Amino acid sequence: MTGIERAGPDFSVDAALLAEAFGVTQAQVQQDMRAGAITSRCEAGVDEDAGRWRLTFHRGDRAVRFIVDDAGQVLTRASFPIRTG
Repeated sequence: MTGIERAGPDFSVDAALLAEAFGVTQAQVQQDMRAGAITSRCEAGVDEDAGRWRLTFHRGDRAVRFIVDDAGQVLTRASFPIRTG
């Protein structure tokens, strides 16, 4: 898999995509996911955003957000710092 795929209500995101976004290795992404150090949120678009999904991943003081269509194609991508505590 490369990128983001959708199967029913679920999305699968390639570790390589997150590794690039967070500046770490794919192995580190997998380790962080297992340890709960990377968390995610999936939000469905409504009204004019219907048919789009916002997938947001948090790791430490950084976040990456993908806006995808129903097929999982990335429409936009953003990476940004987040406030912690």
